[in-house]
Amino acid sequence: MLDADKRRAVTAPFGQTWPGLAPGREMTTNPDQLAAEFAQAFLADRPLTRLGLVAAASGAEALTAAGWAGPCNYDNDTAKFSAIVRDWEHRLGARVVAVGFSTLHLSIAAPPANEHEALLVAAEHFAFCPDNIWQGSRPYAGRIRRADHRRPSLGLLVGLIRFPGTLVHPG
Repeated sequence: MLDADKRRAVTAPFGQTWPGLAPGREMTTNPDQLAAEFAQAFLADRPLTRLGLVAAASGAEALTAAGWAGPCNYDNDTAKFSAIVRDWEHRLGARVVAVGFSTLHLSIAAPPANEHEALLVAAEHFAFCPDNIWQGSRPYAGRIRRADHRRPSLGLLVGLIRFPGTLVHPG
């Protein structure tokens, strides 16, 4: 566990104050097309991946319909996480591409455009699952900004979220 000073540094510049949601941005990429490209890259990197189909109106709803327990270390109510992902679908062009036992792979059509937006997204991720932040080794918002939003192994709200765990990001 991090000491108090390190915990405060992790949530800087916001501390314990909720800064609000990152703004939605105009999507210059079709979210569904990007998700299809992301899925192809995901499968190319993981050829033994198995397909699972869930009758649901969206990827966010599929999480609850399937009874996904990925964030169970943090909260047992998958519907809460589905609601957040649904908001990300509308606001950021997020699409659920793959789900594992403790992972959620998303593509993002409207990623943060600057450091301030990246900090707001990092605050949302912290609220979603603080393990992503606590267990990281580098400034989180910078990892989001530098992420390759088209590579499934290199993104965040853009790629890989582990519950509990850390984000897999490029240097």
